[in-house]
Amino acid sequence: MLRRSPSARRSRLVPPVVALLAVGASTLAVPAAADAHGLAGGRELPIPEWLFAWAAAIVLVVSFVGLTVLWHRPRLAVLAEGRVLRVPVGAQAAGRVALGAIGVGLYGLTIWAGLSGIDNPQSNLAPTMVYVGFWVGLPVLSLVVGDVWRALSPWRAIADAGGWIARRAGGPDALPAPLRYPERVGAWPAAAVLLVFAWLELAAGNRDDPQLLGVLALLYGAAMLVGCGLYGTTFLDRADGFGRYFALAATLAPVHWERGRVRLRVPGSGLATIEPSPGLAAVVLTLIGTTTFDGISNGELWSSDGALGTTLEDLFGDLGLGASSAATAAATVGILLAVGLVTLFVRLGVAGVRSVDRERLRDVDLLGRFAPTLAPIAIGYAVAHYVSLLLIQGQALGFLLSDPRGDGSNLFGTAGWGVDYGIISPEATWYLQVAALVGGHVAGLVAAHDLALRTFRGPRAAVRSQYWMLAVMVAFTSLGLWLLS
Repeated sequence: MLRRSPSARRSRLVPPVVALLAVGASTLAVPAAADAHGLAGGRELPIPEWLFAWAAAIVLVVSFVGLTVLWHRPRLAVLAEGRVLRVPVGAQAAGRVALGAIGVGLYGLTIWAGLSGIDNPQSNLAPTMVYVGFWVGLPVLSLVVGDVWRALSPWRAIADAGGWIARRAGGPDALPAPLRYPERVGAWPAAAVLLVFAWLELAAGNRDDPQLLGVLALLYGAAMLVGCGLYGTTFLDRADGFGRYFALAATLAPVHWERGRVRLRVPGSGLATIEPSPGLAAVVLTLIGTTTFDGISNGELWSSDGALGTTLEDLFGDLGLGASSAATAAATVGILLAVGLVTLFVRLGVAGVRSVDRERLRDVDLLGRFAPTLAPIAIGYAVAHYVSLLLIQGQALGFLLSDPRGDGSNLFGTAGWGVDYGIISPEATWYLQVAALVGGHVAGLVAAHDLALRTFRGPRAAVRSQYWMLAVMVAFTSLGLWLLS
């Protein structure tokens, strides 16, 4: 290893320290938000918000310095190999069938409840299943047990079952060969799906309408099955926005499921196995941007008098829209602005990375290459933002599954269950949120450093390139903590 003079070592630490001071100072100037989405008792935090922000920034800088000193060659790909445990093929097949049946059953139950149940979203299964069990619960589950959605997906289960029946009835050549999925399209449809779903959740005035959710779930499932009919189940790996999201979360899990075996690996090492593809960066940036808007829209920056949100609502109201339509239009603009600003900020960071070796990286899609390293940030944002929603409202699934239509049924004997609102204290919620947020950024920092070592010539150039990504990470951490506080 090359020896460097003390002055050279000090000069290497200047950029991260400057990043810490600049972003940390900005956190002191930001006013506290009114009430954070999903954070009960946000005004009575265990320690001041500014101290959390500084502590988080320091954790990232210390992590960066530690990586610079101790991590001189790529390691994540080796760590991702982990330890392989053999699983009998029959047992794994039975497990997939059972999970697929559960997925189809829950999917059908949700549609049935949405289309034929009562209109009250608190008493109908569909809204809670879609927004809490599916959208929030599955990413958290994927962080622990791996890509369970691949087995639970009702569309994959139906497509696999249909193919199996056709082959049994007409032989191996009963089904025509699927079309080849266009590589240039990549994950762009998945990014569009996530953006539309975020709009439904955050902007649509009738987002909680059970019948609307039932119809949309039915239509989306039909679209996925048509895609499978044309391109095979590869279509789900590329175009299913939810599947892409859950698969990204699963790369951080200590478990990876393969055919006939289970791989135990270091959490987060799966990021090194993600292959860059067109649209993958759009998926990640959409997740970060929409979650950021969700946080902003619940604070004074958006909803107070004279703020951006109320100004936009007044503007659309002056154009002739009703109050509900004006609010939807304003939120639509806000979502697009949040995604656009996050994308612009990340692109600036990537431009700085490219400046380290501009000649060699002229034709390299660095944004696409480094997109997987931003996945932990997106997951950390989502977990931190929605964890209290999952812990509180997720309990309602216990009685809603027994009475999905709100008609007094008790299918599984759990209709009498209640919700324990004291299951977690505000202070514990805050610590859990901060841990998710900072942990996601540290994981992203590690993944970006490891990828830089594989991208640049020599560890010195790799470290220089990551000064820019460190600034991005610190800024996103401070923004996330401010949105939660």
